[in-house]
This record gives sequence, structure tokens and C-alpha cells, in this order.
Amino acid sequence: MKLQTFSSFIYLCTSFIFAQVELPSDQLFNDQTPLEIKLSYSNSEMQKDTDDSTFIKTNMEFLHEQKWNNMEVSLRARGNFRRSKCYFPPIKMKIKKKQLEGTLFEGNKTMKLVMPCKMEKENNDNVLQEFIAYKLYEIISPYHFKTRRVHIDFSEPVRSNVKKYELTGFFIEDDKMVAKRNDGKIFERYMHPLAMEDLTSVRNAYFQFLLGNTDFSVAYQHNGKLMYVNNVTVPLPYDFDMTGWVSPSYAVVNQTLGIDSVNDRKYRGFKRDVKVFDKVRSEYIANKQKMLSLVSSFEGDFENPTEFSKMNSFLISFFELIEDDKAYQKQIVEAARVK
Repeated sequence: MKLQTFSSFIYLCTSFIFAQVELPSDQLFNDQTPLEIKLSYSNSEMQKDTDDSTFIKTNMEFLHEQKWNNMEVSLRARGNFRRSKCYFPPIKMKIKKKQLEGTLFEGNKTMKLVMPCKMEKENNDNVLQEFIAYKLYEIISPYHFKTRRVHIDFSEPVRSNVKKYELTGFFIEDDKMVAKRNDGKIFERYMHPLAMEDLTSVRNAYFQFLLGNTDFSVAYQHNGKLMYVNNVTVPLPYDFDMTGWVSPSYAVVNQTLGIDSVNDRKYRGFKRDVKVFDKVRSEYIANKQKMLSLVSSFEGDFENPTEFSKMNSFLISFFELIEDDKAYQKQIVEAARVK
């Protein structure tokens, strides 16, 4: 083998190694057909009796290849605000390796399950809106959490009765799976956003602005993780419910930021080289039609057409702003934080 040919071979192998890797866990998330599952547990026990080290064991049934399957799962309530405010708390799920082998869930020992918060008419639509936010971020950044929508047949034992609910939810892959797929590493410590990779950080800041989200901190990993990959640190955002995009009934706005509603956008990113800002702006505008089409593809899945219309209008208003030079300059470039 000639030296040049051998070098090219090594380069191709190296490129393959450092590209995103297909993992066994991707089987669950690569299929975007909503997964049918059945769960049963007491919400009051979940709220009261679980913490970081205490789980409730139950069986989960799931429909795969036209066959119902059954596995034991361990569940606990997660989060702080939603856990205290919601009837259905968000769930952390753990599955033993021996239960996973040869199943659709293989490789996913740990996941999050997002469920509706309260028993309100828009509860399923709010979950769908948050799910769509994750899908939009996949368009924007190569570093993101994979998600899979689920339809949940939920049975809750209450005293001598069983309450039945039909719920919309979605699984979120574990952060370690994101790191493994990108040949990176998750870490937890304070890091100033300006020490993070500039393009990915600004993409994230624009995205939070798109959603009308101020309930996050990449520095303190509030509703986000940090991943070290390719010699830089990048943010991995999650939990998008407390936003103008979703605008749930339980949303609380941080009025110290000078806004009165989660529907009011406030840019929370830091000042960077204007070339970085403009590059990310161009990326978003270039992806406008793809993002609008993605959102439109879910219109028929909404129970209340008004919830879809509000979300779609919120996206359109974002693009109207960043395509307007004066509005973009005032509300993003000049509004960027210095501390």
C-alpha cells in the first residue's frame, strides 16, 4: 500500500471513529412513531416515597412489532418545580440490564419520561409542544438529546378504585448516551458561558430566545448539561415547559428580568464577536422553512387547534424578529449580557 493511500485509509477510519456513533440504544429513538406503553402506579406514592436513591418498581408494557412486551422498571419522581406543582410528576426510569437485552430498549438503562403536569384540557398538547421543541433543536445543533413520543395507557390505583388516563408523553435519552454517541464526556461544575464553544453556545441562546425561555442557566447546569467534546465544552439544553412556546397554566415568570409573561422574549445569552451572532442568525434563517415544516407536520396531533396555532405563531414571530435588522440588533445583539 502506498504511503498516500495508507494515510487516506487512516484518515477515513479516524473520521468514522469521531463521527456520531450508532449505538444499540438508538433503536428506541431512531423510530419516531409514537410508542404505545402501559404503566400503573400511585402518583401520591411517587411524590412522597421516591428520591434520588429510592425508586418504585412496577411493570411497563410496550407494543413493538405488533406484540405487547412486558418488563420491570424502577421509577422515581424527578425535578423540583414540576414535582411540587404537578399531579403527574416527571419520571426518572431505570431498567436492569438483563431486562433490556434483546428488546427495543436495549442500551437504555436510564431515561427520563415526560408526562402531562396537571389534569387540564390542554395537558397532552402542552407535552406535545415541549416534545416539538426538542425536535427543533435537533435541526439547530448536532449536540442534542434524542426523544421518542409515547402514548401512555395509565392506570392509577386510588384506594379501592383504579383511575384510567390516556396521556401523551415522551422519553428522553440519558445524557451519558449523548456523550457516548459524540465521543464526549458529561461533567458537572460551574463554567462561565464565555468559556464554552462559541457557536454552540450562541445557537443555544438563540434557541432559548425562540422558545421564550428564561428558566435556564448553562453556567450552573439548570435545565441543561455540559459536555466536553472535540476539545471544547458545549451546552445540552432540556426541560422546555416553562416557556412562551408551551405557556402552561403553572408557568412563573422572572419579573426581575423586566418581563411580565413567559410569552415575552428576553435574550439571556452573553456578548460575543458579532460575526458569531450573524453566523448563527444566518443558520436559523436558512433553516426557517425546515423548522416551519416540522411544526406544521404535527398540526393533526393536537387535541385543541388553538394550542397549535399559538405555538406556530410564536415561531413565526421569532423569524419576523431576527429577519428585521433593527429588531434583531436591539433585542439580541444589544441585549446580550456582559455579566
